Amino acid sequence: MAANNRRMSGKKGAQVGSGGKRRRGLEGKGPTPPAEMRKGHAKQRAAQSQARRAQGRPQRRTGGKASSELVVGRNPVVEALREGVPATTLYVQQFIDNDERVREALQLAAERGGINLMEAPRPELDRMTNGLNHQGLVLQVPPYEYAHPEDLAAAAYDEGEDPLIVALDGVTDPRNLGAVVRSVSAFGGHGVVVPERRAAGMTAGAWKTSAGAAARTPVARATNLTRALEAYKKAGVTVVGLAADGEAELGALEALEGPVVIVVGSEGKGLSRLVGETCDVRVRIPMPGGAESLNAGVAAGIVLYEASRRRA
Repeated sequence: MAANNRRMSGKKGAQVGSGGKRRRGLEGKGPTPPAEMRKGHAKQRAAQSQARRAQGRPQRRTGGKASSELVVGRNPVVEALREGVPATTLYVQQFIDNDERVREALQLAAERGGINLMEAPRPELDRMTNGLNHQGLVLQVPPYEYAHPEDLAAAAYDEGEDPLIVALDGVTDPRNLGAVVRSVSAFGGHGVVVPERRAAGMTAGAWKTSAGAAARTPVARATNLTRALEAYKKAGVTVVGLAADGEAELGALEALEGPVVIVVGSEGKGLSRLVGETCDVRVRIPMPGGAESLNAGVAAGIVLYEASRRRA
């Protein structure tokens, strides 16, 4: 049987080249830029922080990962827009029945400016909200930009004032946080500190309860509240904890006349052990009516009023 021999041609056909990528790869990328110019490098962050101080602007640092929030439903969306809750996009369902709430939401979004209006089919809104009853309206709220605890005291000293700050320990209800922010703003305080974990954050609910005060009063987030309070103490700020069994009474507390951080615990558990041990003094609010405790918003408001009265 004859072998099936193939004759290989000695000619080369067209070949696909690398487009110069191999040659360019050998050229290198030049010298490594200095640390101050490398994105995410510690020295770059320090340089940016120094530049902000030089320009006289408060430093705003985030305390952990944050994500956008969705306000869902016609009444919640309208209320959020009425209260000035920050928003980036208003999603409106296609072919929606145009009732009074829908018209008001569209009008408020247009009047405020800076809010994108997006029309979306119902299945897309269902997917965005994980099947919640959105009623054809969804408002996207951007992540809150938290301050650093040190910024609050620094801003007060820059204004020639003694810091008046409220720190919340274990307060998980955003409405309580919003109420505290509102009280701090009303009585001339300089900000609120919340822990990064197991605590309420600046959600749309907190914004609404603050009645617009969140736009004027910074909220800082501490990775570790105990360490943040220790840093305040080293800076000459007195740390006062509210406790039902406190050794001092509010009316006799002279520390409120100077730089002070008021620490408020949860209504059920009060101050945690480590936070309570960190306080310079624990103070009780006299309650002749016999109530066992007050919620965080009410307690903070009472102490802030007393501090404002003494400073005036």
